[in-house]
Amino acid sequence: QVQLVESGGGLVQAGGSLRLSCAASRRTISTYNMGWFRQAPGKEREFVAAIMWNGGSTDYSDSVKGRFTISRDNAKNTEYLQMNSLRPQDTAVYYCAADSSWVGVRRAPDYWGQGTQVTVSS
Repeated sequence: QVQLVESGGGLVQAGGSLRLSCAASRRTISTYNMGWFRQAPGKEREFVAAIMWNGGSTDYSDSVKGRFTISRDNAKNTEYLQMNSLRPQDTAVYYCAADSSWVGVRRAPDYWGQGTQVTVSS
């Protein structure tokens, strides 16, 4: 199975930017659809973005569309989430995810990272 490790979280002021990375090991991600989810305190985990295994399609939640960009580098076995124009309501633990299904990666991925904290101050 694929193992996922996120990095790049931290504290940023509103309006700032962060780039999250998700490095995979044990298996190549080239055959997996990849995604990002987040969970704010007291709230359920929610879908943020996903990218198809070949990069041919992406999907975003309405709350981040136009501000966040998901990308992948299969040669580096890594996916990314570029987050711009950050808002305090973007504060959450961000999780990397992988699934062989395009539907699955956006709803209930098979594989998860351990999460990285993103805090946006006002």
